[in-house]
Amino acid sequence: MSDDAMRALAKRFFDFVEAGDVDGLVSCYAPDARIWHNTDGLEQSPEDNRKTLQGMTQRIIDRVYDNRRLQVFPTGFVHQHVLCGTRKHDGVRLALEACIVCQVVDGKITRLDEYFDSAQVAEFRKFA
Repeated sequence: MSDDAMRALAKRFFDFVEAGDVDGLVSCYAPDARIWHNTDGLEQSPEDNRKTLQGMTQRIIDRVYDNRRLQVFPTGFVHQHVLCGTRKHDGVRLALEACIVCQVVDGKITRLDEYFDSAQVAEFRKFA
């Protein structure tokens, strides 16, 4: 996969979250992809991840990925960012710094490892 195609995949993936397009995001995954989070040490399937993201997009509105930083390599990419949004329940503006490491095969994400600050994640999940 060319660097430009890898960059386009990464941009599309995070743009889908901003837009609340969970189906679009899941379409970036290979069917057998694994999604891992440092905050719980568990792996998810794309369908499990769909449920997690649907909940997040319902609770957090006005989502924006600030300070996007992307490094691509032949087999994937690393994306660092600050996910900002407003908690719908109480109107509190939140920020979640993250580092996402993705492995890509044939234009689909086969593995995604998410690294978040657990305290910031707890604020995003508050009232869930």
